Amino acid sequence: MTVQPSTVVHSRLAARTRPARASTWWGKAWVRAVEEAAYADGDLRRARALARGGHVGGITVTPGGFVASVEDEGGLVTASGTVPVLDAAGRDALVETVAAEAGRVAALLAGDLPHTLVEHADQLGVELLPYGGELGSTCTCGFWADPCPHALAVLYQLTWLVEADPFVLLHLRGVPRDALLADLHERSTVEVSADRPAEEGDVDTAVDAALRAARILELVDDPGAGIDHLF
Repeated sequence: MTVQPSTVVHSRLAARTRPARASTWWGKAWVRAVEEAAYADGDLRRARALARGGHVGGITVTPGGFVASVEDEGGLVTASGTVPVLDAAGRDALVETVAAEAGRVAALLAGDLPHTLVEHADQLGVELLPYGGELGSTCTCGFWADPCPHALAVLYQLTWLVEADPFVLLHLRGVPRDALLADLHERSTVEVSADRPAEEGDVDTAVDAALRAARILELVDDPGAGIDHLF
């Protein structure tokens, strides 16, 4: 089953009074990569101020890239960046890793990135969390170096998105949410057709249950939402 690469536009994030720092272990790893990519502490300070101040527009995320507008005293600029996507072998290894434990699907859908999942993927040669040298960027501001403070501001706000939904990280790595769930479904279908015992490899039921649970949580947050596709 093949799902075409998708584009997701994340709504503009409001200004925050707290520092542009991370609270989860994977968010801290992302911030470490962002700060490794920067040329100077002054650029990071300016970027954090832009991110906290709500000067970054809605962030568009695609497999392998992101783009957003940033406004400062000089006007409006457009900052974009790249993150290496997984190759076919890496994608297969990621699917295998997520499917290895049914609870990992539910965790991702609940907004958690299990440390064991990342470690398992790393053992298979798949590094989900980037390092500084992997974060490419460009900006229309004409700054002398990349990443400029505008691009760094977008990367800081991506920290908040990745922390709230680890699927944003997988999306950047070339495996959007729907694509991963489709691959898991296909994998479980193949295993069942091969008469493999369900308790050993059928994650399809877990995927369905996790999606239903996520939908129920959406309904709790928004009681007025329709329930036609809940069951």
